[in-house]
Amino acid sequence: MNTVLSQFLIEVPTATVIWSALLVLALTGITILVARPERDQPADAIAAAPASDAPPPVADLRRYAEEVAVAASGAAQTARRHRTAWLAAHDAVERAWQAYDEAETLARRFAGAGALPSPRTPRTPTEYAGRERWLHQEAVAAHWRGELSVERLRDVFAHRDGWDPRRHPVEHEVMLARAVREDRRTAYRAAAGRERAAWRDAELAAEAARSLAAEAHAAAQRWRPTRVPLPRPATSATRPAPATRWRPARVG
Repeated sequence: MNTVLSQFLIEVPTATVIWSALLVLALTGITILVARPERDQPADAIAAAPASDAPPPVADLRRYAEEVAVAASGAAQTARRHRTAWLAAHDAVERAWQAYDEAETLARRFAGAGALPSPRTPRTPTEYAGRERWLHQEAVAAHWRGELSVERLRDVFAHRDGWDPRRHPVEHEVMLARAVREDRRTAYRAAAGRERAAWRDAELAAEAARSLAAEAHAAAQRWRPTRVPLPRPATSATRPAPATRWRPARVG
């Protein structure tokens, strides 16, 4: 009994002291939390707080402005390439028209040749061979000059589409002039189609370049609003100029 009583008297004060110290610490912590709750707010809760009203960082604005500026520069180069292609196509149309006009003038000289009788020549195998040789030589020469298409040349050598080697050279000359006129008219129409397509491409590229230039300027203004000059309006370097449209003369 004495031993038990001694242990009780020794351990109870010790436990009381320990519990008292723990209670003081707990009360101190609660007091701090109540007085300054924002200092102990969880980091995850702070990170999850809504930030919709905060403006984008300057670094993000600058990075976006630089990306748009690069895209605008590439679009301007593309517009210049398309304009150069359109100018080349326009020059090709003018050359094709000039060639067709010359062929039309020459063909008109033979407009009444069909009403004239063919010159009389001896109809011998030698004469027919000479006529065929002359037709082939003239057709090949016209093809090498770029006046006669390869398809038409094949018809001449295959004696198709009215190319009869027994005809008189005068008739062959008339047929060649008309064939050259038709082929040059076809070439002109094809060149005109390419020019129209090149014009549309140049217009679209110029519009894209202007839009990106405006967006690049607006983006640059957002992150350095006092040092960005206004973009220059589209000039002849990016926008194709109106072209003179030619109409083929009426073919007689």
